[in-house]
Amino acid sequence: MDTLGLDAAALILRGDGAVSASDHERLEARATRRLGGEPVHRILGRRAFFDHEFALSPETLEPRPDTEVLVLLADEALRASRPAPVFADVGTGTGAIGVSLLALDPARICVAVDLSAGALATAIRNAGLAGTAAHFLPVAGDYLAAFAPASLDAVVSNPPYIPCAEIDGLAPEVRRFDPMLALDGGADGLDAYRRIAAESADGLRAGGDLLFEIGLGQEADVRAICAARGFVWRETRRDLAGIARALWFRRDIDGAEPAKSP
Repeated sequence: MDTLGLDAAALILRGDGAVSASDHERLEARATRRLGGEPVHRILGRRAFFDHEFALSPETLEPRPDTEVLVLLADEALRASRPAPVFADVGTGTGAIGVSLLALDPARICVAVDLSAGALATAIRNAGLAGTAAHFLPVAGDYLAAFAPASLDAVVSNPPYIPCAEIDGLAPEVRRFDPMLALDGGADGLDAYRRIAAESADGLRAGGDLLFEIGLGQEADVRAICAARGFVWRETRRDLAGIARALWFRRDIDGAEPAKSP
């Protein structure tokens, strides 16, 4: 339907009509790409996530449903924060996390950080399409290096977490078409967590929140990394498959509320 520029109703009404030469060429080109293993959403150039569709580019991951768990947990943390909180979306990619959190509360301010200029350009476009551009501030940078101490109310990130030795075993649709910068988490998959936790300990205000998406089996390691930097675990949120998928930490120890059970 997308290839022909028709919705479902129009396709039914025009079911007996001839396909134009240009539509035929476009359909054939897309079929060839799909037969070559390219994911459907890459071919379409967009993917739905939370309440919006997000444009994709070669520099961005496809936003996936598992990450919606992180958005819901981060929304809860931000609602418990001060009014109009400022949060960093580290490794923003398409901007799916930051844009979704802004759409849930337009008073928030998102500083969207990415090392890739191409990813930032895609994120800026998506923020505009979602109507959140006014509070979506793109920053080309390496993690939180550009932030002043205690300048953030929250840090949210879906960082690269695949151990480098496991990348060759990923599905071809991921290995061949997702950007390596967004996949490779180092030897044990935890490099980005160490870096973000260390820099968040400085960049977050007292009482600020740190939220991560994690991979399968990484909860204990990420909790240990964050505890070593003075963060208190608040909650683990599981995805629909029952896998621990998102973690919430708070910077201040003395004022922390009792943690919730996973």
